[in-house]
Amino acid sequence: MDYEEWEAQVPEEIRQDPLWKMEAYRLALYLYDLAWEDCERLLSDPRGRAVAEQLIRSVGSICANIEEGYGRGFGKVFGQFLGYSLGSTRESRGWYYRGRRLLTEEVIRARYSLLTQITGLLVIARNQQYART
Repeated sequence: MDYEEWEAQVPEEIRQDPLWKMEAYRLALYLYDLAWEDCERLLSDPRGRAVAEQLIRSVGSICANIEEGYGRGFGKVFGQFLGYSLGSTRESRGWYYRGRRLLTEEVIRARYSLLTQITGLLVIARNQQYART
């Protein structure tokens, strides 16, 4: 599923939230749905079970921390939560690396690319929040 197809099926209630304007958030939600599918593949092999469990947690943590931080306001506190999301982004990249033997090279490259994009957006957003204080 490409991003445009995915975005079209996101409920209006989520797309109307002001948080939806944040590109890193949208991409993190998209990545979660992709990771869900990737975990199905990882779970097809007993050796992939531990990777799948950690992967879905770390990818889910990216958007969850953005959501929680956004709900707490702006400035230093939101910046801290963006930092947590950044850590989860890097952790997710590590879990994709560890699961690379059970996923195709095309999937791994696409996930690395998406994670790199999210990382850059989160660094910029975090720095902007810290500058607000």
